[in-house]
Amino acid sequence: MPDQAFLGTAFHAPAPDRLDVLENSLIVVDDNGMITAVHASGSTDALSEAERFRASGRLVVLKPGQFLLPGLIDLHVHAPQWPQLGKALDVPLEVWLQKYTFPLEARYADTGFAEPIYESLVDSLLANGTTTALYFATTHLPATELLANICLRRGQRALIGKVAMDDPNECPSYYRDASAELAAADTRAFIDYVRRLPGNETQLIQPVVTPRFIPSCTDDLLFRLGGLAKETGCHVQTHCSESDWEHDFVIARCGMTDAEALDRFGLLTRKTVLAHGNFLGDTDIALIKQKGAGIAHCPLSNVYFANAVLPVRKLIDQDVHVGLGTDIAGGASPSIFDNARQAVVASRSLEGGVDVAIPPDRRGVPDSRITAVEAFWLATAGGGIALDMPIGVFAPAYQFDAILVDANAGDSNLLLYPDDGPYDILQKIIYSAGRTNVSKVWVAGRLVRTIGPKSQD
Repeated sequence: MPDQAFLGTAFHAPAPDRLDVLENSLIVVDDNGMITAVHASGSTDALSEAERFRASGRLVVLKPGQFLLPGLIDLHVHAPQWPQLGKALDVPLEVWLQKYTFPLEARYADTGFAEPIYESLVDSLLANGTTTALYFATTHLPATELLANICLRRGQRALIGKVAMDDPNECPSYYRDASAELAAADTRAFIDYVRRLPGNETQLIQPVVTPRFIPSCTDDLLFRLGGLAKETGCHVQTHCSESDWEHDFVIARCGMTDAEALDRFGLLTRKTVLAHGNFLGDTDIALIKQKGAGIAHCPLSNVYFANAVLPVRKLIDQDVHVGLGTDIAGGASPSIFDNARQAVVASRSLEGGVDVAIPPDRRGVPDSRITAVEAFWLATAGGGIALDMPIGVFAPAYQFDAILVDANAGDSNLLLYPDDGPYDILQKIIYSAGRTNVSKVWVAGRLVRTIGPKSQD
C-alpha cells in the first residue's frame, strides 16, 4: 500500500479534558499505515505535501460536512452472542447465561454455523465505525481460528480470545473445557495459530488469554492461564465485579475481591482489560492502577445486568485506564456511539440520583458526570491506552485507524447548521451520529469499508 495523505478537518481527544480540532489539516500516512506527520492548515509543509500527493492521486480530500475521527475502539465484545442481541435482557445475569447464552455458544462447535454469524458481526461493527475490537469467542478452537481469519480478511484490528471455562459446578456439561490442562493447551494453540497466521505479520490480529470469569474457572485453570500470560506476553481479558451475584460469588469462593484474586492468579497485568468493574472498591482501583490494567466500561450492558453504575468520572480522575465496550449481547447495540451517549447519561444519573423520594442534596453522588468530549476520549484514545496500543489519536507514530463521518448522509439524525462551531459539531456527532453517517473506514491506512463506490476523492 503506497503512502497517502488526508486533507480536511479532523477531531481527536489526546486527553480526557482536551479536544483538538485539526481544521483543514493534512495527515500523512506511510505505506505501513502509520501517521508520519500532521501539518497545520495553510503551513508551507501542508501546501507542498498536499500538492505532491494530489499529483500522484494519493490525496483524500474531505468535502464540506465531512470529518475524520479516530476509529472507535470496542473493549468488550462476545462475538458468538451476535444472534442474541436484544434478547432476554429482563432476566438476571446468571439466568441469562445458563438459559440463553451457553446453549447458543455451544453451537459454535459447528464452524458452518459460526462462519455467517462472524462475517455479519465483523461487517456490522466496521459499518458502525469500530476499527478495533476485543473479542471473546467460545471454547471451540476451530471457530475461534475462523474468527481470526475473518477479521484479518476484512481488515479489522482485532484482539481475540478462545474462552476458557472448566468448572463443572458453574458450567453446563455440554459447554465447558474438559479439563484445566486441555483449556490451557487450547489457549496456547490459538496463540501459536494467530502468531503464525499468514498475512498477519503486522499483528493486526492478536491473541488474548481469556478466562471467562472466575465463577466459571477452577483455580487450576486460572493459575495455568496466568502463567501462560506471563510466558507469552499476551493480552488478558475477563469479567470483573460486574454484578452483585458475580462480585459476591468471588468473595465467597476466594475470600477476596475479583481484582485481588485475578492478581493472585497472575492475570492482572499492563495488558489486562477487565470488563465492567462496577463493584470495585478503592483498594481494587488502586491495585488495578498499580498494575496498569484497564477497565472496559459497558454502560448499556450495565443497565441490564450490573445493578450499579460504574463511577467512570472517579476512574478518569484517578488516571485509571478505561475505555468503552458494547458487551454484545449484554448491551443491545453494536454502536460505540450509542455507548458513548449512554456513558454520559449514566454519569449524569449517578450524579443527580434517580429516586425522587430522597432529597436532592442526598440523592446522587456529587461530581460524577462526564462530558461529551470525555465520552469521545473513552471511545478512542482511552481505549487505545487501555490496550497499550498506538491507536485512537491522530499523531505521528500512531496507526491511522479512522472513520469518515458524513453529516450529509441521507436518513441521518446528524444535522449541522452554519453557526455550529467545532465544539458544537463534535457534540452533535457524539450525540446524534449513527451507522448511516460512517461513510468510510480505514484501518492501518487501508480503506476497509465504504458506502457507495470505493472512491477516495
